[in-house]
Amino acid sequence: MSDHSLALAATKDSVRGDRCEVAGGCPASHEAGYGVRGVLTWWRGSDDVRAMNDDAAATEFSRLVTAVLRRFFAQNGCAELAVAEAAAVSGRLWALVRERGLPRALLEGECGVSGGMSEEACAPLVGRVLAGANDDLLAKTVTQLVKACFYPEFTVCRDSFREVAKDGSCKRQELARVRQRVSGTHCVDCPHWVALTPAGHGELLQREWRGAPGIREENCGVFLPEDFRALRRWLHARARV
Repeated sequence: MSDHSLALAATKDSVRGDRCEVAGGCPASHEAGYGVRGVLTWWRGSDDVRAMNDDAAATEFSRLVTAVLRRFFAQNGCAELAVAEAAAVSGRLWALVRERGLPRALLEGECGVSGGMSEEACAPLVGRVLAGANDDLLAKTVTQLVKACFYPEFTVCRDSFREVAKDGSCKRQELARVRQRVSGTHCVDCPHWVALTPAGHGELLQREWRGAPGIREENCGVFLPEDFRALRRWLHARARV
């Protein structure tokens, strides 16, 4: 299956036409003219997330994480991750989320500060989710998913997706590098995932594109994976429950 087909399949599986208002008072995309306070159209509204009981939340989290896991393995040319294995991984990650809680949701008017997680803090969490699995690609995927769940919320993009080297290139726009990232061109905690619609996000990346012509269009599901957007937006809403 092509990268574009994978993206379409993920989108059809996860995108619905409900609406959600995203809290926060700073522009997540000042250069694009989009703000995080706008009303967005996305796969499920925050009211639906708030209405979920623990079992329903666990099931939905597993569905979203499983979609990311299986797509990531496929885009790296590996055998498709079994549904049962993906569900076991997502179950252990959900247990961590339940234990630690998600990062504090920003209050109205807060911008937040981008942050990270040290190797010393991240490694034990990744180890718990892997539960002894000895697979380099799975470890890479889980590491990024752990960071996506536990990095603090903020609302102004770091602009890493368009940082230009001396030779005029941007490493976040090189296909070989981006294949190794569950979140494509953008950081796992980039506020654009929540603040922009898929169309608006695509337009933003197109305006700032410095990679080879045609590569972005041919590999849109790698550079801007919609299954990852669905996960990020669900986590954003869940943090407000």
